[in-house]
Amino acid sequence: MIDAIKKVMLAGVGAAAISTEKAEKALNELVEKGKISANDARDAAKKLADEGKQEFEEASKSLEERFDSMLKKMGKGQSERIEALETRIAALEAKLAEAEAASTAE
Repeated sequence: MIDAIKKVMLAGVGAAAISTEKAEKALNELVEKGKISANDARDAAKKLADEGKQEFEEASKSLEERFDSMLKKMGKGQSERIEALETRIAALEAKLAEAEAASTAE
């Protein structure tokens, strides 16, 4: 499960890198054609990078919150199961103690 989450996050990073490369290429083409200035291209690239970083951080935070929630739910079920097993073990130990006491009394 953790491997799947890592793969999703790495895919997101890879997609962001590819998008950044495409954006830079498109901006460079606009500069070469004289449609925008080099300064405008740098500003646009910085803005895109900043927005991409912010989106990635927000997505990572959301994923982390969901993962934590899922682990808590799983842990809750496990703790209930462990508690039930401990109760059963205690009951069996009590029965065993009674049987041992009865056999030594005979």
